[in-house]
This record gives sequence, C-alpha cells and structure tokens, in this order.
Amino acid sequence: MDIHDFYDKMDRNNILLSFKGDITAELLTSILQIIESKMDNMQEEPKLRKKVYIVLVELLQNLYHHMDDPSLEANAEMARTAIFMIGKENSHYNVITGNYIKNDRVPLLKKKMDEINALSPEEVKEHYKRTLNNGQMSEKGGGGLGMIDIARRTGKPLFYDFVPINDNFSFFTLNVVIEQ
Repeated sequence: MDIHDFYDKMDRNNILLSFKGDITAELLTSILQIIESKMDNMQEEPKLRKKVYIVLVELLQNLYHHMDDPSLEANAEMARTAIFMIGKENSHYNVITGNYIKNDRVPLLKKKMDEINALSPEEVKEHYKRTLNNGQMSEKGGGGLGMIDIARRTGKPLFYDFVPINDNFSFFTLNVVIEQ
C-alpha cells in the first residue's frame, strides 16, 4: 500500500477523519472531540457545528448499538468492524458510515429508509413527533427515531446501500449530507 497515495486521495476528497475498526464508547467520545476541534479550527458557524455534532452523535450511536457482529457466526471470516468517514466539500459535510447487518434485517431497514426519504421536510417533522410520542421500543432498545432525526435535522435524503456479503450478512452504507 502506498501511504502517500492514500494521503493524497484523502486530501483530494477533503476527508477530515476516517476510521475502520470496532466501535467502542471510548472511540465515540474521541471521534466527537476530534471533529469538534477540527470544526473549531476551521471556524465553522456555531449553528453548522451544532448540526454536524448532533448528526454525528446519532450516526455513531447507531454504529455502536445496531451493528451486527459477524464474528459470532460459525466459521466466521469477518470481524465486528465498521467504517466511518467525514469530509467537507464547499459548504457541506458528508458523513459516511458502513457496517455489517444481518440479511434478515435488511428489508425492514430498507423500508424505513425509503419511507423517510419519501417524506417532505414538513412530513419528516410530523413523523418524528408521532414516533417520539408512540413510546414503542425496538428489539435493540431504540425508539426508531435515529434516522428520522437525521433526516429532520439535515433536510436531505438518506443515501444508503446494502452490499450482499454472504448468505447471512450484507454491508450497510449510509451517506448523510449536512449543509448550513
């Protein structure tokens, strides 16, 4: 691997931070501190810094709480790992995450993402309020608000993909665009 080539690609694509590995609580804290410091050094507007920070918290918590662990499977060849990248282009940030997800969870997540993406910004706000007030929890302890809140705060579609890996797992990627 040519590290200079890797550096050059990150520089050309304005990548502020990238990480691949296991997501831990300590790592979440470190990533948030690093990004907060970088945005402070870039003298970003407080409103944009707050929006980026809140969306990052939600995305990182999703990775931490909802990624599936392929290493628990018999004959596992994959490790519990995720990827996270944040970059800046002109006036907006791109936050990209990727993690393994069990194939049986893909249809429901895809349906939820498509439903959110089909809503107008006003409808997303109403959907958020309804979901917040319904009090139902998912099997992993969340109320289903994460992706709705990200769409509500960004006003942008959630760009996602599921790449089939094997009979049991796919790799879920999510790209969130955050503008001022």
